[in-house]
Amino acid sequence: MCQLPQPVAEPGPVPQPEDVPYPGLIQLHVDARDTERGIFRVQETIAVQQAGPLTLLFPEWLPGYHAPQAPIELLAGLKIEADGQDLRWKRHPVKVHAFAVDVPEGVEAIDLSFQFLSPTDNAQGRVVMGAGLLMLQWNTVVLYPAGYFSRRIEVEASLTLPTDWQCACALQTSERQGDRISFHPAPLDVLVDSPVLAGRHFQRVTLDDRGQVHLNMAADRAELLAATPEKIAPHRALIEEADLLFGSRPFDSYEVLFALSDEIDSIGVEHHRSCEAVTIPGYFAEWEESFSRRDTIAHEYIHSWNGKHRRGADSWTPSFDRPIRNSLMWVYEGQTQYWDRVLCARSGLWTHDQALGALALTAATQEVRSGSRWRPMSDTTRDPIIAARGALPWPSWQRSEDYYGEGSLVWLDVDTRVRELSGERHSLDEFARAFFGRGDEGDWTTSTYTFEDVVAQLQALAPFDWRQFFLDKLEGKQEGAPLAGFERGGYRLVYRSKPSDYWANSEKVAGNLNLTFSVGLTVGNDGKLQDVLWEGPAFQAGLTNGATVLSVNGRDYSPEVLRDAVAETGKGSSLHLRVRIGKRERDVTIDYVDGHRYPHLEPATDGPRRLDDILRAKR
Repeated sequence: MCQLPQPVAEPGPVPQPEDVPYPGLIQLHVDARDTERGIFRVQETIAVQQAGPLTLLFPEWLPGYHAPQAPIELLAGLKIEADGQDLRWKRHPVKVHAFAVDVPEGVEAIDLSFQFLSPTDNAQGRVVMGAGLLMLQWNTVVLYPAGYFSRRIEVEASLTLPTDWQCACALQTSERQGDRISFHPAPLDVLVDSPVLAGRHFQRVTLDDRGQVHLNMAADRAELLAATPEKIAPHRALIEEADLLFGSRPFDSYEVLFALSDEIDSIGVEHHRSCEAVTIPGYFAEWEESFSRRDTIAHEYIHSWNGKHRRGADSWTPSFDRPIRNSLMWVYEGQTQYWDRVLCARSGLWTHDQALGALALTAATQEVRSGSRWRPMSDTTRDPIIAARGALPWPSWQRSEDYYGEGSLVWLDVDTRVRELSGERHSLDEFARAFFGRGDEGDWTTSTYTFEDVVAQLQALAPFDWRQFFLDKLEGKQEGAPLAGFERGGYRLVYRSKPSDYWANSEKVAGNLNLTFSVGLTVGNDGKLQDVLWEGPAFQAGLTNGATVLSVNGRDYSPEVLRDAVAETGKGSSLHLRVRIGKRERDVTIDYVDGHRYPHLEPATDGPRRLDDILRAKR
């Protein structure tokens, strides 16, 4: 007679993390050879000290994502054994990243096996494995015991790759035997903060004279690794400019993990001693045609100081099951975006005019985002949790993580104001050195700060009511963008009928036609509307995101046909579209008569040109 399984008791509360060492080692092995199906196969052994209930956690709250974005739905095939005996496990009824298991008497370790079923299509999530390269994030392939600070749990990891693949990771390699790479034991928080880039077509370049910073490139095809010395030079200059800005390095080594691919999904994520970035395949091979995408490495590299070494106090948690809050994202991301524009110009990744074009686009975009009338910038720091970085129907009204763009404009205001208040003796460069660059060289611990710490550092640099200044910017509701930094910097935002080089390049790289500041829409080369400006002319005509333009003034849609038709509105011509919305087709007339309007920054007639000095190379 078959004995029926007995019910398993509901798991108890997840233990609170304590700052004590976990009494044992986790051994973790990942087999990443199944590139055709995108399956990571995991074997894990966790030392245990006593019998009884044990809670295992899948990392949930990830600092670089500012949200609980762990793909727990992609973990499958979980099996837990002890001395060859199958152990039954049960998921926590509320905390779905937690698994409870009872450890039998006399057991010294439990063995886990499972798979991480990485997406094979971006409708399932972020694609991280292609036929010739992959990006492994350790948080997707590890379970760890609850009740401990993540920095107090030691993990010894290893990885098996397809034959002849190379890889890069911030973890120190202990040995490589054939296709299996073993890493020295590391704390769990360091492991999760140290992804792996691997691929068949691989190149590694040192970016500094000290031999600490490396650019690791994997590409879909060998010919895409066209990183000539002339193209590497501005990346080396970026490292020099960051050294001059911050004064010291909060790492002992740094690995840029840079994938040139359209097989895996685009991303940029910061880590303390590395960053992972997936960019367009032609980043090097089509160097002059892709310059608008050159800010990715700068942004993520700056985060080693701003976001990793120094982080807002409520964005730090002791373990990956504790919620992150993000109230200081306007420093973490806003000031980082400001510095990435500045360092792209200082290093030569962008020309001065290209940097002005990027700043003009940010300013104009925030200027027309009417959501600032009802929602303060401080509330957008919750967006990674609210929207999980998903697509929104009306981002200009809803607002979407505006602490990036609007935050960068606030920091331009701060920089130019410090210069003015101090008679040009001081600048935000000094704030960056004192606030983010402090500490011993090579110190890669995380030091937290508060709102009041930011205010105090600026007050010491240039006396002013900085507290009220930031409260007005963060908590106030307003019409338009904070543009005082441009005015004080010697520039003003204007609109012209021709796009800047930066604008034209960003359209080309994105594969769209951006008419935000004229008819109020952005449309893909396929005719699908990607964005409709709230209360703009297209909005007033009843258009929405997701609609598809079929024809323009009776001609089949193409970006050129629509571009020409918008230009003709400035000469009195009408703009009639045939669109498909869902299964319906209808005719739409957009009431607009001003032709093309593209944002530019132009010098003001008088006053110091502080922005020119901000963008000027310091080396």
